[in-house]
Amino acid sequence: MDFTIDIYNKLLDVICENDYKFMTYNDFSENSDFDSKIITLRHDVDLKKENSLEFAKIQAKRKIQGTYYFRVIPQSYDENVIKEMADLGHEIGYHYETMDTSKGDVDKAYDEFCYNLDKFRKFVKVSTVCMHGSPMSKFDNRDIWKKYNYTDLGIIAEPYFDVDFNKTFYLTDTGRRWDGSKVSVRDKAMDTNKITNSNFTDRSYHSTLDVIEAFKELNFPNNIMMTFHPQRWSDNKISWLKEFIAQNLKNQVKRLIVK
Repeated sequence: MDFTIDIYNKLLDVICENDYKFMTYNDFSENSDFDSKIITLRHDVDLKKENSLEFAKIQAKRKIQGTYYFRVIPQSYDENVIKEMADLGHEIGYHYETMDTSKGDVDKAYDEFCYNLDKFRKFVKVSTVCMHGSPMSKFDNRDIWKKYNYTDLGIIAEPYFDVDFNKTFYLTDTGRRWDGSKVSVRDKAMDTNKITNSNFTDRSYHSTLDVIEAFKELNFPNNIMMTFHPQRWSDNKISWLKEFIAQNLKNQVKRLIVK
């Protein structure tokens, strides 16, 4: 069974064995050392915030710092959870979706973005943000930055704009698989930075075990960003099965949207 906490721990084991240095995205965005082995673990807290907290605790026990992006919905946003993660040493960011919630009104979207950002910053530091890509929405939340500039708000980086994916290998568990680009509507490195490095484009890993084996074979680039959706990961058999069935159904719909 893939996407279990046991498999996740094995993945962290093999990354540590390969002597990668873990960085938050805040630190990673300021990194210019592409010769050293550096990895950032990004987490999109879309749903089941308690799963993300479990990830955060697992990492903290290993003295690993990750980055967690929270939506402003009850299934994600919880000040107690966010504070606990920050206290564990993790970076907190805003997983914005205001073009969706404003139905494409860019001015309203920006005002809502600013309001939500201030809401976070009243109790935790936020220096990076990341868009939430709803496959069922006709709006792209990144379009807010066609008119406005997030650096004016003290935001130093947004992964889909500020990561050079020619130098940083990007892996995401979108679609509950690691080769989910065919069923991904917006969570793609290709969307914002055209990849020309064939060493990256030729790489494809379906399961987490495939990723683990690639690490064991010392077959990974120096700089890596891995994106996790912790709601997909569970050792509870019922929760695991529900997520497995639901994601397979979603993937069928997303294939049609992508097509």
